[in-house]
Amino acid sequence: MDLIDSHAHLTSEALASDVDGVLQRAVDAGVSTVVTISTDAADAEACVRLARLKQGVHCSVGIHPHEAGKVHAGDMDRLRVLADDPNVVAIGELGLDYHYDFSDQSSQKRVLDMQLEWAGQLDLALVVHCREAFEDVSAALLAHGFRDRRVVFHCFTGTADEARRAAQAGWRISFTGIVTFKRSTELQAIARDYPADQLMLETDSPYLSPIPVRSIRPNEPAHLAHTAKFLAELRGISLDEFAAATSANTRAFFGLG
Repeated sequence: MDLIDSHAHLTSEALASDVDGVLQRAVDAGVSTVVTISTDAADAEACVRLARLKQGVHCSVGIHPHEAGKVHAGDMDRLRVLADDPNVVAIGELGLDYHYDFSDQSSQKRVLDMQLEWAGQLDLALVVHCREAFEDVSAALLAHGFRDRRVVFHCFTGTADEARRAAQAGWRISFTGIVTFKRSTELQAIARDYPADQLMLETDSPYLSPIPVRSIRPNEPAHLAHTAKFLAELRGISLDEFAAATSANTRAFFGLG
């Protein structure tokens, strides 16, 4: 079995202190590759440094909507420089979060537009954070010319209609351990019928540990195997077949070797 964790935060405080152990446990569980995602300019630099050092690690550069209110002059220039690094396979995570509003909505929209403006000039995938903001996020993506480009709504917890509309725009969604939760019936229905050639998995670690390790903190890439097993059974195929398909999809999406 060969799985890819398409979205983790290896530079987070919860994982960074034991990153070698985290990566070894991932390999032992069948997770050969991890894309570590940045949340601000300083974290983007840390992600690039880690990806340069660790086999099987790739990274993104971007500013999370929670951090939008803290953006300083020059942060976008730092990201543009980092985006040229060969270990960078995506821009993000960027987007809008109207659930927590840790940054005010005007700052979130401003920083999203700033990132989309220069990301549109690059041939890199886009990792989108969207919580209770699908209308505004999709409008921004379309306004900046991202229809039918490599865009993933990570940790998707939206509606079936939103999943359908994302697909119509040429975008995809990815699934975390949330899909294993008993109350995630609508998300499970989406995952059951989601196109096999677009499926991607993630942990969003150190958050969202899946069943049967939901009580374990922090979450880590090794736990992706539980989500994969759940979804393979949900879709009625073998785990090896499911893992091969999702890994091929993820490699193609991010342009991994």
